[in-house]
Amino acid sequence: MPTISELFVYPIKSCAGIALNEARLLATGLEYDRYWMVTDPDGAMLTQRAYPRLALITVEIGQHELLIRAPGMSVLRTPLDAAALGAAPKVQTVVWRDAVYGLDTGEASAAWFSAFLGVPARLLRFNPERERIVDPEYTSSVGGATTYFADGFPLLVIGQASLDDLNVRLNSKGAPSIPIDRFRPNVVLTGLEAYEEDYIESLNVDGTQGQDVQLQLVKLCSRCPMPTVDQAKGAPDPDWPNEPTDTLSTYRANPQRNGALTFGNNAVVARGAGAWLRVGQEVEAELAFGD
Repeated sequence: MPTISELFVYPIKSCAGIALNEARLLATGLEYDRYWMVTDPDGAMLTQRAYPRLALITVEIGQHELLIRAPGMSVLRTPLDAAALGAAPKVQTVVWRDAVYGLDTGEASAAWFSAFLGVPARLLRFNPERERIVDPEYTSSVGGATTYFADGFPLLVIGQASLDDLNVRLNSKGAPSIPIDRFRPNVVLTGLEAYEEDYIESLNVDGTQGQDVQLQLVKLCSRCPMPTVDQAKGAPDPDWPNEPTDTLSTYRANPQRNGALTFGNNAVVARGAGAWLRVGQEVEAELAFGD
């Protein structure tokens, strides 16, 4: 039976993630996932696609604050609770095609991120007074699914066997294995065949206190070049700068996604907001292979 083997949240979009033994599931995804985002002074998002050094920024969820660290930098603190920002300026930004609304976390944050990245930057906290609706083309079965600063969906699910298969292919050409953090999943599953998550329609989990959790997998994740960034170094491997993209292009181009390379499956929360997911939980996978 498939089992949750790893859980990750990425509090600041495109910065380092946190591996957790348990995480609270909300309608928007895992608690604290993509609650913050780095932007330029005009509100345009900054990501590892253009600024791979973002991977070197690590975070810790404190009792009342998010603690932010990076090499050569002092610790930056910002409130977990948006209400603690008081009368922070409200900023409209864009995540791909979606208008998204954030709260500016202030000048200290702006100076910190600008100094580390070497370009003018600011840190936004998602404005909880606003909603960001997930593309209804993929969520008609649940209706009204929401997320924060994620690329498009509340959760990303990947099977460990898929990464294992990719690493075999990389090793066969002399390239080193890569860890799962290159793909920034929220939920990693063992007990599936390689790429079986492509065909999962829903995952059912017995949550805490009898809460029934159902995740619906709604869209294969199209991969940009970001998985080429070594998350421990904040840059691609100089010997293999285009991996794993080059290898994925030999077998993961999806004609249903206009040839995009897919790896992992995006999910929305159909039931169970408020429940906890835990490493070691067994899940029931319902497959849908189509016509």
